[in-house]
Formats: sequence, C-alpha cells, structure tokens
Amino acid sequence: MPYRPVATIGVIVGMRSEASLLAPGIPVGCSGGRPPEAASIARALLEAGADGLLSFGLAGGLLAGMAAGTLVIASAVELGGASLATDPTWSLRLANCLPSARRGVVCGVTKPALTPADKAALRGESGGLTVDMESGAVAETCAGAGKPFAVLRAVADPAERAIPAFALAGLGDDGRTRLWPVLFGLLRQPRSLPNLLGLAQDSSRALASLGAAARLLGPTLAF
Repeated sequence: MPYRPVATIGVIVGMRSEASLLAPGIPVGCSGGRPPEAASIARALLEAGADGLLSFGLAGGLLAGMAAGTLVIASAVELGGASLATDPTWSLRLANCLPSARRGVVCGVTKPALTPADKAALRGESGGLTVDMESGAVAETCAGAGKPFAVLRAVADPAERAIPAFALAGLGDDGRTRLWPVLFGLLRQPRSLPNLLGLAQDSSRALASLGAAARLLGPTLAF
C-alpha cells in the first residue's frame, strides 16, 4: 500500500536482547520466537493505536557468503508461497539511513531453518536473503489491517552454519535467554561445542550491527 505519514510505530522482536537495542518509549512486543505470539502482539499493537509495524531482530542467512552482522531491509516477505510487499517509502528511508544494508526478500517461517540444507531449500524456493520467525506474522497482520510494515534484520547465522537443535531451548517464551537448557544439551552433544561457540560469536556481531543501526535511526526508526 502507498506510504502515508504515521505517528506511532510498533516493533516486534523475538528476544529481549533485541528489544533492549531500541530507543526508550518505542512500543515493542517480544514473541519468544513463536509466530502465533508474534501475530497476537501485532494485532494488539495495531489495536492500541500503532500506525505501522516493524519486524526487527536477528535472522538466519540464506544467501551463501553473506556474513554475520549483515543488515537486511526487506522489499517483501515471502510466506508460504505468498509475497507481501513492505511499504516502499518506509523501506527506502531505512535504506537511505543504512546504506550498507542489503535489500531483498525475507522469508517468514513457522519453524526454524536449522541446517545449511534447510536454508538452501528456502533460498531456492523464494530467492530470499534471510529467514526469521516474526516477519511473516507482521506482514500478514498488517496486510489484513491495511497498515504499512517494514523489516530490518541482521544475519546471526550465515547460510553455511548449522544450529544445534538443543540451542533452541535457550530462548524462553518470554524472550529471555536460558543458559541451563543449552548446557544440558551440550553435555549430551559435546561435539557441538565449536559450532555453538561460532553461533554465539555470530549472534554477538549481529546484535552489535542492529544496535548501531537503531542508534542511527533514532526513535522514529525512519518512519
């Protein structure tokens, strides 16, 4: 839909660590990596008066060679074979503020893409640059409500990196990090340690990149 000036933005993230990067006062909801919860939060933010929504946070890389920390601004969200376009003017404003960011399709999914093969399949089906668990819910909810939306994500696990399945237990429903479930999983699969350490380093790079972007964008987030 055509861009129109808006007064209030709502942001949807998967983790508390992502929410902490945003300027104070921005309405933000944390889904804990659960797409149904992301959709519920999206509806609640719109009902509370948000004029548009931003999907913000970490993402899995789908394009081979795209490094951890790379920022991606979505031109559209691909969800189950449907393509939902982001607001073009808002997305252009984000790109103007963040000239190093890549622009392209982002995939919204309801289950994580854990392996390079999973990511390659999504890349082949959609041509997407990244994949995450919130953008699909944001896109679908805004499209149904006739509201603008945008997506800003940072690559946390490049296309070539596998994510140990037990690492998913490290994210609680409230979006907070839980250490003990990951440690228990590591005890059962000690050979996963190098990959897990690499994932932690990549995620730190992605959060640093997102934090720098949030500071550049300020409280309006290029609205």
